[in-house]
Amino acid sequence: MKWTFAILAAGLSFVAAIPIAAAQHATMTDQELMAKLKDAAPAAVLKGATILTMGPGGQMKAIKAGTNGWTCMDPGGAPICADEAAMEWANAWKAKRPAPQKLGFIYMLNGDNGTSNTDPYATEETSDNNWIKTGSHVMIVDAEAKSMMQGYPRSAKPDPAKPYVMWPGTPYEHLMLPVK
Repeated sequence: MKWTFAILAAGLSFVAAIPIAAAQHATMTDQELMAKLKDAAPAAVLKGATILTMGPGGQMKAIKAGTNGWTCMDPGGAPICADEAAMEWANAWKAKRPAPQKLGFIYMLNGDNGTSNTDPYATEETSDNNWIKTGSHVMIVDAEAKSMMQGYPRSAKPDPAKPYVMWPGTPYEHLMLPVK
């Protein structure tokens, strides 16, 4: 039970930083959320995951308590499933705290809505923030994995059809691995 509350608290703080416009976009019924999540990660991950939904005004609630250490949600139209370490990483990123020294994994098998590849805090595309959209992918997050990431493209404008490092040179750089 203690673990359930810890993962719920992590999930709530992660999505609490999402802009209200995205929160309004993500407001949907529990059934709509489950339909969107069904292809976001492997079925075995989703089956045992804590499922978070976003209500009006960005208020989060768990619609299903998990048993496997994963949290799945749809923050603003890009469904994700993240393990415990990845949720810690995401919370650190959103709070601008040091990234945890833990290996984390995130599924985004439906792709994303696009983000800056150089500014972890950009909320919209501009002429100089290297906006990129990646299709179906997984992410490996870990501040200690920087040496592993050195072998992957680290440019501001990578080819999103191939593995690359997102947010290179920042404390939140991570490996993007397209899967389709």
